[in-house]
Amino acid sequence: MNIEAVAVVIPAHDEETLLPAALEAVRTATRHPDLGRLRVLTVVVADHCRDDTAYLAHEAGATVVTGSFRNPGRARAVGVRRALRELDRPASGAWIATTDADSEVPADWLDHQLARAREGWEAVVGTVVLPRTSPLADRLRTRYEATRPPDGEWNHPHVHGANLGVTARAYLSVGGFPPLGVGEDHALVDALYRGGHRVLTTAACPVLTSARVRGRARGGFADDLAALCSHAPEGRRRTVG
Repeated sequence: MNIEAVAVVIPAHDEETLLPAALEAVRTATRHPDLGRLRVLTVVVADHCRDDTAYLAHEAGATVVTGSFRNPGRARAVGVRRALRELDRPASGAWIATTDADSEVPADWLDHQLARAREGWEAVVGTVVLPRTSPLADRLRTRYEATRPPDGEWNHPHVHGANLGVTARAYLSVGGFPPLGVGEDHALVDALYRGGHRVLTTAACPVLTSARVRGRARGGFADDLAALCSHAPEGRRRTVG
């Protein structure tokens, strides 16, 4: 699969504190030596922001889309549409990577996804990890490992918009991200499976994400962490965030 351009799409709602680190991590990933001169466009969708999210994204060199969607699925979809319009490439030659404003991708993140695309995979579904200083880091790791079979390949069931990549052709063929307040990433991956696309689930290149338990979307990953926190020893609960 010949990828000519990449779009990195990041939805953000009042993320002025964490967004700069997220964008710096993406910038580092775009400079991976194996990417050569491949064009990479970063789009930040500032969704109903009341802080300096949009300003900081613009200062960091990202393309900024503003709106009051209050809907992660719609925000991601709008960001992808803007990115594909600016890239102006055939869908067969474009790759869409998504992450979150409270997450930091590893330096080889884009290289990893594009290497899988060259192998013929149409989507790459990755995992996330928490900072080592978080008391929930081990609990999240244990939850992941509980789904790993004792033998054979681990096709993990976890889906995170913070670590997702897909060809533009496959994305468009299933209608893209649906306008859901939560679970838009799961819905997209489910649609890709139903459409017969080649989807790789891998833990090979995890993305570092925030351990906060009060997220921007009800029912999202922060709520999952809050549930893990509720099972932590009483003396450790207040340290999560």
